[in-house]
Amino acid sequence: MSLQKKLSAMKKGFEAQAPKEAVEIIHRATHDLEKSGILDDTVKVGDEAPDFALQNADGQEFHLKELLSQGPVVLNFYRGKWWPYCNAELDALKKTTAEFKELVTTFIAISPQLQSFNREFREEKNLAFEILSDPGNEVAQSYGLKFKFPEDLKEVFLKFNIDLEKYNGDDSWTLPLPARLIIDQEGIIRYAEINADYTVRPEPEETMAALKNMTG
Repeated sequence: MSLQKKLSAMKKGFEAQAPKEAVEIIHRATHDLEKSGILDDTVKVGDEAPDFALQNADGQEFHLKELLSQGPVVLNFYRGKWWPYCNAELDALKKTTAEFKELVTTFIAISPQLQSFNREFREEKNLAFEILSDPGNEVAQSYGLKFKFPEDLKEVFLKFNIDLEKYNGDDSWTLPLPARLIIDQEGIIRYAEINADYTVRPEPEETMAALKNMTG
């Protein structure tokens, strides 16, 4: 099953059992985010990728410029271990880790969640790639991806026992848009798949095809 078919099935299953009011609030919040103009301000193909230095689950710092000195970098912005859609995406991308290495490409996931939760998720899933912590979504903001929850959506999440203050270590209730980017060794974004709908993600094969086309 493709990643998108799996995500669509997850959405359908959730909506079949969740309270109608909650589903309506989630739909409205997604629609409002799509219509907000946020996608106009995100990074685009041809832009220079904002530089950053973030820590992994063990406190080791990773600097984008240093990673790019070794080869292209694929960035995937990830909400957190509590979000099944992101987890399904990373599960699918996990299968392509070896292919990224063959193309001398570094794959990195970036999440606002605390390092302890990144460590838990890495160990649970036996991941071979790094998840870097982005406190306060500052890097996500530099890429134009950061958005804030409306109050009614915040209340829905709390009713489902998803407390972003606990996971992210701050009370901002902000997250990054789902985004997958390929950055070349000159620091230029050559591929950008960004969506305001959390249930829509590109297939790993699409990203791999773009990477192979870029690297020749």
